[in-house]
Amino acid sequence: MNLSQTNGTAGGSARRDSLLTALLKNLMVTCLCLLINYVNGVQIHTFRKHQVFYSNPRYVLFIHLVVNDMLQVSLSSLLHVLSYVFLTVSASFCAVALLATMLTTQNTPLNLAAMAVERYLAVCLPLRYAHICTLRRTYRLVGAMWAAGLLAVLPDLFFLAATRPRRFFGSRLVCSMEVFGEARGAMRKDAWHAAFLVLVWLTLLYTYVSIGCAARRASAQAQKARNTILLHAFQLLLSMLSYVRGPFEQALLRLLPRRYLAIVFASFILIQVLPRLVSPVVYGLRDQSFRKYVGRYLLCRRSPA
Repeated sequence: MNLSQTNGTAGGSARRDSLLTALLKNLMVTCLCLLINYVNGVQIHTFRKHQVFYSNPRYVLFIHLVVNDMLQVSLSSLLHVLSYVFLTVSASFCAVALLATMLTTQNTPLNLAAMAVERYLAVCLPLRYAHICTLRRTYRLVGAMWAAGLLAVLPDLFFLAATRPRRFFGSRLVCSMEVFGEARGAMRKDAWHAAFLVLVWLTLLYTYVSIGCAARRASAQAQKARNTILLHAFQLLLSMLSYVRGPFEQALLRLLPRRYLAIVFASFILIQVLPRLVSPVVYGLRDQSFRKYVGRYLLCRRSPA
């Protein structure tokens, strides 16, 4: 996770956008955020209105992914806009907002792995599915995701509180990941991310191969589930971009050193914002049952209960 300061002052006036450019950038970010949240909000409304969805573990996991994406894109967009409007923000607010954004980013791969396992159980262990995938266990799994994410990000906050003077948290600063400095050490952090992502990839690979074997028996449900796992892998690739955002930006800056602001803004849109559109498009439009209701709500039409 790497949230860069898009209007930083490190380079002086050369790294300041003009007023018109700043307005256009923030208008674009705000519009994309509102669009994503509107579509996701419609899906949450659809989920709440129909028992067929909120009593199904599959849709519970999907809606959790949608809520997580809404929080992530909202926090990222808020920090982006604040960096232009106020330039500096409270250190306490910055630390909490960054940790919350890191937490939601951490949840995405976990949720994708959980959704893949759910499809594996439905296809490969259909007789045990109802016993294993209960609503209570699904909600416990969601809680475990947040607990695991907190265990990953809270050490940064504790380290910050232990190493900075109390007056630091009342100060104002440019909000970026540099606030935490080397809280856990670059090598340790990279090792954690690598182990975490390897575990998720192995889960996706195992479920894909298992479902693929079931699909050979000409099961339509298995074939559809296999395609769903591929979509999970695509989403995971998008979520992994956040871990390589820093090196990606640095590589482009070596090629185009005078395009700092353009590179950082494009990176923010492509890595932090646009991937949040994948979940509603993939699941809201691909799932026939969900699409039937979502289409009506998006157009503000009445639909039968």
